[in-house]
Amino acid sequence: MPWECKISTREDIATIEATPLSDRIKETSTYELLTNAAARDPDGCAVSFQLKGDPGSKSFDWNFTRLLDEVTRAANLFHSLGATGKSSVALLLPNLPEMMAGLFAGQTSSIVNPINPLLEPEQIASILRDADAKVLVTLKAFPKTDIAERAAEALKMAPGVTTVIEIDMLRYVTPPLSWIIPLIRPKVKASHNAKVLSWAKAIAEQPGDRLTFDMPEGGKDRIVAYMHTGGTTGDPKLAQHTAGGILYEAHAVNDGVFGEKDTILCCLPMFHCFGAYVMGAAAPLNGGRLVLMTPAGFRGEGVIDNFWKLVEKYKVNFFMAVPTALAALNQRKIDADISTLNYCICGSAALPVELFKQFEEKTSIRILEGYGQTEATVVCSVNPPAGERKIGSVGYPLPYTQMEPMIIDGNNTLVSVCGTDEIGELCIAGPHVFPGYKEEDKNEGVFVTDDTSKKWLRSGDLGRRDAEGYFWITGRAKDLIIRGGHNIDPGMIEEALMLHPAIAFVGAIGQPDAYAGEIPCAYVELNEGMNATTEEIIEHAAEHVSERAARPVYVEIVDELPKTAVGKIFKPDLRKSAIARVLTDALAEKDIAADITVENDELKGLMAIIDPKGNADHAAISPILGRFALAWRMKA
Repeated sequence: MPWECKISTREDIATIEATPLSDRIKETSTYELLTNAAARDPDGCAVSFQLKGDPGSKSFDWNFTRLLDEVTRAANLFHSLGATGKSSVALLLPNLPEMMAGLFAGQTSSIVNPINPLLEPEQIASILRDADAKVLVTLKAFPKTDIAERAAEALKMAPGVTTVIEIDMLRYVTPPLSWIIPLIRPKVKASHNAKVLSWAKAIAEQPGDRLTFDMPEGGKDRIVAYMHTGGTTGDPKLAQHTAGGILYEAHAVNDGVFGEKDTILCCLPMFHCFGAYVMGAAAPLNGGRLVLMTPAGFRGEGVIDNFWKLVEKYKVNFFMAVPTALAALNQRKIDADISTLNYCICGSAALPVELFKQFEEKTSIRILEGYGQTEATVVCSVNPPAGERKIGSVGYPLPYTQMEPMIIDGNNTLVSVCGTDEIGELCIAGPHVFPGYKEEDKNEGVFVTDDTSKKWLRSGDLGRRDAEGYFWITGRAKDLIIRGGHNIDPGMIEEALMLHPAIAFVGAIGQPDAYAGEIPCAYVELNEGMNATTEEIIEHAAEHVSERAARPVYVEIVDELPKTAVGKIFKPDLRKSAIARVLTDALAEKDIAADITVENDELKGLMAIIDPKGNADHAAISPILGRFALAWRMKA
């Protein structure tokens, strides 16, 4: 039974929840979901792909019959190569039609393990080992990408991988480049022992009309995917996802947000839940078309510059983005017919109010801010598509999902559930909450149990619920820096800077940024009697912080860092200092002088108080500070 309506109010959610979830989700596997899609509309376009973001570039299209055939053949191949039971199929790939096929096929044969291809080889190898990967699907060496090189290096450190299947992007290149690339293709030395196969040749040898094996047991409760969280920020953890959790996300977003046979533009990476589940699984469920715009998505050549023309070309109804992408699109002239666009879901980080208003006014596209986590198979809440949207809130929980701010003590014991507008740690329960990390030692403190023995996922985010039932994120119990939707562990920065002989203590935080939401900065206390300049420390960070995005853009040397009674660096004070500094500089660029203090607001978290020096008023200051995703007000 479809949910039949776009959600407007909490009453709509209650109406949906009156029917048991088992009566709404009939599939027991994502393979069944895809099989049903192919049966309903065998010739319907399932996936479109183009190599570059030029509107005139050739589109490569797969209908649902072709997609199901490719998935079936790949699943049979994976199974024959030993990807069974708890052994996984790893995908080290950019956005390609084969990536989508690999996601479904890996979930069908055993467990799929998508990996960020931008990770360092050591991190890739660690994930391969932890996931017990027997098969790795990756790119054949190709110009302008080093994925094949990273894979080769990682395989030397992951001897459990017995087979590598290479996808050649040459199939998506037209003359004359298709004649040239074989001559300039990079040479990659394979110093591992895994057998190397060609994707095209290997799956051609498998039947595409049936599975050659019995589907693994377990139904909706079977673990079918490992999604790494962390990785670029420190020690990666493998979140286990069930078939039921993925099916829930597909149904919830499809029936609650998308329309039937919507064309969905995917510019987010498919190694992440957002691309893999919210778009990759939901599109076939509604008979829709998923447009994969270049292997690199928003970062692809020409995508941002030609975005509106691409929307017109494919008659796009829906796309998902992060705030940095919307900020870039907001700078581009609308030079095409985008009347088919209905919504954009924006998540991963707070969206500045001014950007929200400007983007909607310019495009007439409704932005739906939402909230999710890898540990909850991604989406947990969203502003109601057909109802009131509150700028800055993350909306209502999806049907059958429960969210509550809770007070939890240091012993991981639930003290109380917060009342209206009371801030606590946001906790989540529902059919999409993961069963835990694959590594048992990383599950301590992940869940909290209430007095009915129900397990709640601890999000690590601080939030509140207002009187109308909308949720607001007010801060983070965790210290993660979120740069354009990219999570950065400050501990990674601090450990690297502490290698400098002159540094005694480091406090790394995210400072506000109008484009990326946050960017890393570091406050440093030096050892007594030693000297160092900020330039030296920044150079040291460039050498020792391996992740480019994690390198601090600003370093400040202080006499003494603020510390707690037990000597721990007190980061709230550092955040206040960074907010005041950044906002002061932003106003000064427009010749506005102001005294800025930062206080804790009971409802909104850290609040900047602006006291302008001169004639500047709210109207002059609002467009400047509205670019930042933080709360502020004029001094009374």
